[in-house]
Amino acid sequence: MRFDNRVAIVTGGASGIGLAAARRFIDGGASVVLADISERHLAAAVEELRGKGPGEVLSIRCDVSLENDVEDAVALACDRLGRLDVVVNSAGLMMFTPIERTTAGEWQRVLGVDLMGAVFFTKHAFRRMQGGGAIVNVSSIHAIQTSPLAASYAAAKAALLSFTRTAAIEGGPKGIRVNAVLPGAIDTPMLWENPNIKSGAETLDPADVGKAEDVAAAIAFLASDDARFMQGASVLVDGGRLSKL
Repeated sequence: MRFDNRVAIVTGGASGIGLAAARRFIDGGASVVLADISERHLAAAVEELRGKGPGEVLSIRCDVSLENDVEDAVALACDRLGRLDVVVNSAGLMMFTPIERTTAGEWQRVLGVDLMGAVFFTKHAFRRMQGGGAIVNVSSIHAIQTSPLAASYAAAKAALLSFTRTAAIEGGPKGIRVNAVLPGAIDTPMLWENPNIKSGAETLDPADVGKAEDVAAAIAFLASDDARFMQGASVLVDGGRLSKL
């Protein structure tokens, strides 16, 4: 899939699924803005990606739960690169605590990153993105089938699917498509830091563990013209894991 002369913002773009998606866009000819909270990871990602394609690679430290940070990231893409064609909302945060011990602040932090980050980027993309643009939200199979200790994450990812559908309805008249992917067990630090996995309470068949590149491929498809008739879709990228749960 080609993204020549297009500009993409990828949140959480310095590692994991976000970085894998950024690689796909760079390989396809796009210019990319990496938005991430980790300056150290951003520096490494920019060093890796710069020069790998004809497009530019920019970075910005961005806490997606802060609307001012989000507005700055969108402005960087539009002002420095002249346009905005794709937003991938991949930044994510997962906390593992029992419901009765989860504080209001922890709920707000998870919802701020996993839900409101996508809300803010969609809001500002709708203001500045031209027709033909695409937004891809990274949800999770936890939105459908979850496990203990993950209430805040599961709730945020479920809400993100509902938001995706509403944004698709409002984006349609603007010529902007909004879709979501639902990764399953993906080989990233978030998976292996899950205490349910560490304790053995939740077991994984190695065949059910995908790569960040598997999710990136679906993201690139939804962002491309090949998916021009897809709007408000929720695409499972889980190797069939959900059907076994």
